[in-house]
Amino acid sequence: MTNLAKPILSSIFLVLLLWPMPRQAAPAQQKPNIIFIYADDMGYGDLGCYGAKAFKTPNLDRMATEGLRLTSFYSVSPICTPSRAALMTGRYAARMGIEQMQLANVLFPKDQTGLPQSETTIARALKDRGYATACIGKWHLGNVKPHRAIDHGFDYYVGIPYSNDMTPTPLVRNDKVVEEPANQDTLTRRYTEEAIGFIEREKAKPFFLYLAHNMPHIPLHASERFKGKSAGGLYGDVIEELDWSVGEVLSALKRLGLDRETIVFFSSDNGPWYQGSAGPLRGRKGWTFDGGVREPGIVRWPGRIRAGRVSDEPVSTIDFFPTALRLAGGGNTAAPTHQPLDGKDISAFLLERDGKAPDNLYLFFDGPYLQTARAERWKIHVARWNIPRYTAASRQQKNILLAAPELYDMTIDIGESYDVAAAHSDVVSSLRARIIAALKTFPKEIQEANTELLEAR
Repeated sequence: MTNLAKPILSSIFLVLLLWPMPRQAAPAQQKPNIIFIYADDMGYGDLGCYGAKAFKTPNLDRMATEGLRLTSFYSVSPICTPSRAALMTGRYAARMGIEQMQLANVLFPKDQTGLPQSETTIARALKDRGYATACIGKWHLGNVKPHRAIDHGFDYYVGIPYSNDMTPTPLVRNDKVVEEPANQDTLTRRYTEEAIGFIEREKAKPFFLYLAHNMPHIPLHASERFKGKSAGGLYGDVIEELDWSVGEVLSALKRLGLDRETIVFFSSDNGPWYQGSAGPLRGRKGWTFDGGVREPGIVRWPGRIRAGRVSDEPVSTIDFFPTALRLAGGGNTAAPTHQPLDGKDISAFLLERDGKAPDNLYLFFDGPYLQTARAERWKIHVARWNIPRYTAASRQQKNILLAAPELYDMTIDIGESYDVAAAHSDVVSSLRARIIAALKTFPKEIQEANTELLEAR
């Protein structure tokens, strides 16, 4: 190499060394956005993909074909407040004292209590992990401080804070009443607009949206765009507007480029009340037959959850807390307090890293009373009400321990019509032992309410 070439090469090397390198693209968001859309009193048979014929639900049906449809998805209570407490905390409401608040087991506007501050909600847990959080719609876990949604980890709240048949019916934004009484004809539309507005504002960071509709709880309300349009009367109009709402949320995710970064859940708090279909299931709201606690369950996450999948694995709303925590990078999914979770992380099942959901004994309480339980294919009944809820004689309602447990094979008897306890005494004994062991971990007042069950031979 000549003496002239050496300085030239050195200069070229120095230029290359100092030349600004192109900036690497920011890594893709690792924490998924999480949305849970919750209907109120929707029946198992109220969607087209679950057998509805009287009205159309194209958006929810498409959500099911683009994701996972669960055919044994459970709430753990057949009524509002305890089912919502379980969804928010991953724990049975019977552990919290919330079941003891009212004889009817739901909170009313004048109640000064609600979800205890000692409970950690999924909103608080996700907020601690950098999530923006919003609750839009029905909260029903307390409407006075410190029990409101904004006291339990939600950055933003707008909605009627309890059931829409309770008075007064204020529309609340954070801690201010903005309309009283709320115009319920426009609720579903306005909740949808609020949800999309939150997504648009928070699209640059991970977010958790809990969209909890007041419908189709009675009184039924639909906007002029949907009123009188379905073949299912006003109830059908309400369902079709809820379906529209889901479609609008999913469309917003696509428009904003968030579709593949967002996992969306859809379900309901309990079974249908006076209208609505439980499909092939026995019972309705207020009963721990499956018609009161088995709900539509749809989960969609493009690119992560295989499209068109259908599973009859039993899973439940109490599994949402540990699952969401895991997906958000929670590592150890134990509750971030001293309190144990009743739900289990089902993320491996959702993403098909595991073909089966974790084994769990799902307990179904009504009030403080444990009445039924489900484990894998089996559903056991140990107690039930002597008369139906919400009847003229309901003041005389009593929880009655069954003379002998009933056992149903849910894989062949979805209607809980044929008791097979006599043919599977070993299963009955095993399930009873698991129930009793579980009950002994509950507060003293819950054990006392179930004394007969605990002492039965």
